[in-house]
Amino acid sequence: MEMSSLGEDLRALRTTRKMTLEDLAQRLGRSVGWLSQIERDISTPRLSDLRQIADIFEVPLSIFFGSTDAPDAEKGRIVRSSARRIIGERDAGLVEALVSPDLTDDFEMIHSTFQPGSSRKNRISRPTQELAYMISGKLDIWLDDDAFTVTTGDSFRIRNASYRWANPYSEPAVAVWVISPPVY
Repeated sequence: MEMSSLGEDLRALRTTRKMTLEDLAQRLGRSVGWLSQIERDISTPRLSDLRQIADIFEVPLSIFFGSTDAPDAEKGRIVRSSARRIIGERDAGLVEALVSPDLTDDFEMIHSTFQPGSSRKNRISRPTQELAYMISGKLDIWLDDDAFTVTTGDSFRIRNASYRWANPYSEPAVAVWVISPPVY
């Protein structure tokens, strides 16, 4: 089984955001044919094109890189901890990595590490369903205006709510998220 390609990841990002080829091509100032060739892996976009695509989808540029060599039997099926794609720091003190093999499923799994003293002060609201499981540490979260503290072994769901978070504690907080549809 093959690992997804850059083209497949781009198509997955576009379709989960309900954008047509025409919509994205227009925003990029490119032709539909050019974009179609990228999605079919016939052509390779320039780095500047990938930057623009990342900006449009509001994802870090690093999501398009970082896949490592794996035995053929593992490609697209097994993700070794040392081979996760680091998504980067969207918020200072939050490091995220893609646990899913690629972006082509109806959901994605993300490994998040919230560093001590870090926080997101502005609310996030997105059209997703999210479930997080706390692997370790302690994290303060606000779902809409309701404040909660979650610890190792706890889980929480975000659906039709805004949220923000803070880790005022001395240890990192680590969580694994399932997000549908994919946002990265």
